[in-house]
Amino acid sequence: MTAPFDYKNNELHCEGVPLAKIAAEVGTPFYVYSRADLERAYNSFDAALEGIPHRICYAVKANSTLAILKVLIDLGAGADIVSYGELFRWQKAGGDPAKVVFSGVGKTEQEIKLALAAGIGCFNVESGEELLELDRIALAVGKLAKVSLRVNPDVDAGTHPYISTGLKTNKFGVSMEEARDLARTGAKLRGIELAGVDFHIGSQLTKTSPFADAIARLVALIQDLAKDGIKLTHIDIGGGLGIDYGKGEVIPSPAEYGVAVREALAPLLSMGLELYTEPGRVLVGAAGALVTRVLYRKRNEVKHFTLVDAAMNDLMRPALYGSHHPMKPVTNPGRPEIATDVVGPICETGDFFARDRNLPEMAQGELLWIGAAGAYGSTMASNYNTRPRVPEILVRGDKYTVIKPRETYEQLIAGERIS
Repeated sequence: MTAPFDYKNNELHCEGVPLAKIAAEVGTPFYVYSRADLERAYNSFDAALEGIPHRICYAVKANSTLAILKVLIDLGAGADIVSYGELFRWQKAGGDPAKVVFSGVGKTEQEIKLALAAGIGCFNVESGEELLELDRIALAVGKLAKVSLRVNPDVDAGTHPYISTGLKTNKFGVSMEEARDLARTGAKLRGIELAGVDFHIGSQLTKTSPFADAIARLVALIQDLAKDGIKLTHIDIGGGLGIDYGKGEVIPSPAEYGVAVREALAPLLSMGLELYTEPGRVLVGAAGALVTRVLYRKRNEVKHFTLVDAAMNDLMRPALYGSHHPMKPVTNPGRPEIATDVVGPICETGDFFARDRNLPEMAQGELLWIGAAGAYGSTMASNYNTRPRVPEILVRGDKYTVIKPRETYEQLIAGERIS
């Protein structure tokens, strides 16, 4: 397997394009993605579920840039969305709304109406009140809302508490007991078609056992509902499979994930249910990187700092989660290392990409590669400190395309008015 980012003659490339060439022509900082790795990741995940009727609903929140969505659409992906804005993007990229599942605990009436009008595939319902609201709105607009009940299986995914979603203390889904009652209620509502059950237990999972445990609990629920005469058409097991962030963790491959899922689903295979999955990070994370330029270096009594032109508004994960991203210089990596804090220009102590990281000592003006940034990088970016969001680049072979230009200052204030 060819890595999406690799050194050739001591110069880091994305596929066949030197990153220094992009920097010289586009400026820094910028996001860059490998199309080949996007395709590899999707096809690996798809192959892992071969033989099981399934639909891969890409989690749009991971990276919603139109060109990235188009690559996945062309490969056959559906979508998992959490807002109407993501559905809008999905359709603009050419995606089929009938292959969309709408998740999220707080769907508004306007979002529900727009999603019904678009003809989405399914709503993942997260509370009893939402179920009744969907029924009311669907009847009012003359539509039938296809729904899946999101169950909170109370399984610890072992991830950062901010991205753990399957415990009783989390805001997502309903308990197993409530799910049984809601299923019986939903089966009687005239505006509702009860189609499935689903769960999502968290993000960046580094083992398959939590998936297997959660599936086992849903298997029991589906079998109980079948005894009540409630026949479902799909089971949705969410997303969350992790990627390598360069910390030495052993990450399950999609193939290993597929084996675990297949074994856990075995009791349901005779029921003809279709499997839905909602992968995000595992499809786009490793394909993307943030490239930034060293502005200054400084040392005080206790620390060395490497100041770069990217900031927390460009890549929020380290500031928000304390997350680790792999880093290396774009040229000549084989140099003596020093311990340094890699920080940005924003006026926040939390504006950092790494603390006490051992890196080759970099000179002013050099380029730094920050890897595993294809997921939750550009989608979480902001304009804090009135900083334009950075351009995004898609590489295919030895050519690249600017798929999202750098914002201009005029664009930042275009919608504002002075009263």
